[in-house]
Amino acid sequence: MQGGKKLKGEFVIAGMKNAATPILAASMLFSQPLTLRRVPDILDVQRMCELLKGFGIKIERHGDEVTIDPSGVNAARPSNDIVKRLRSSVLMVGPSLARFGTISFPKPGGCFIGSRPIDTHLDAFGQLGVEVTQEGNDSYTLLAKNNHQSLVILSEFSVTATENILMYASLQEKEITIRMAAAEPHVQDLCNFLVAAGVRITGIGTHQLTIRGKKNLSLKEWTIIPDQIEVGTIAIAAAATRGDVLIHPVVPEHLDALLTKFTQIGVKYDIRGDRLHVRPGKTYKHFNVQALPYPGFPTDLQAPMAVLATQAEGLSLIHDPMYEARFSYIQELTRMGAQAVVCDPHRVLLTGVTELYGERIKSFDLRAGATLIIAGLIAQGQTIIEDAEVVDRGYERFDERLRAIGADIKREHE
Repeated sequence: MQGGKKLKGEFVIAGMKNAATPILAASMLFSQPLTLRRVPDILDVQRMCELLKGFGIKIERHGDEVTIDPSGVNAARPSNDIVKRLRSSVLMVGPSLARFGTISFPKPGGCFIGSRPIDTHLDAFGQLGVEVTQEGNDSYTLLAKNNHQSLVILSEFSVTATENILMYASLQEKEITIRMAAAEPHVQDLCNFLVAAGVRITGIGTHQLTIRGKKNLSLKEWTIIPDQIEVGTIAIAAAATRGDVLIHPVVPEHLDALLTKFTQIGVKYDIRGDRLHVRPGKTYKHFNVQALPYPGFPTDLQAPMAVLATQAEGLSLIHDPMYEARFSYIQELTRMGAQAVVCDPHRVLLTGVTELYGERIKSFDLRAGATLIIAGLIAQGQTIIEDAEVVDRGYERFDERLRAIGADIKREHE
């Protein structure tokens, strides 16, 4: 890509990756067909659909609509190959246990951003009387037993553990309470989806959820919420390039942490209804960002903020206590001219304003890939990003959609 071009135009946001994958997994709880709308056509969703097909579920895509027929669903061992490449494959556990009472599966893979054990999941199911057996170093079998336990206290605000217990509880005809539940927008979307299908859930959007399930769930259609992380990525890219971009649809309350930070930094924006307009800015103030569980600043947006920090005057601090390998992209930014010091696995200091220069760099994970694309957009000269296909895991046709708002970007085979 060639840098130095300001983004300008209208950017339409896709459905949220992290909402689509659990809602697709939850289709295992149904016996009648349903249609999901605004489903992003991304690699993680494609892999989740392939995983579901292995359970006998029929899936067809037409544009951004996915039609699911779960009438032939059966107990199966998830594909080792897909599970090793898809972190969200762990979301098969809750629905499988609810539907069939057992599941065997290997340890999930995904982006390497630090230690991401599934101990929280296993402990949570154990609290509900599920028998957990480890087979070797990386395979598990879970067996649901009849019991009267109705309280789960998670050891951390784990999004996928919360979603797994939600789905398991949705077919149980008793109340189950989750404390220390995650409250992220995609967790709320799953909750609202299940409620629409007949499950009773109280506490949506809080850290305590109470679920009363039912045996027969039914829902004809559901629309996935806009991707909060894609909104943030494009908004940060617009700010970094001093661009003028209208972004929609958005859910304003999902953006509180980001927009509060924008106000502190001096990024100019307007938000009206479901439309966010990022306008050209001149100077930005240095800032501190700490990634936190929702409604705090999203961990998936701290990396793009590092690029914005190179364009802000003074010393900025980015702190991500959630994962210890999330700063792999910093070494690539420094190759492009960024002044950055990694203090420890969770903190990095960046000094601006710094001019970035095009380089041949490497993408290490999904969000790092998007971050380095933003860096390339503002760098002088040509930037070549190796392994950039990892971005396809979470951003639909990202290069094509960026070109539509002025980016000079293409894939090597084009």
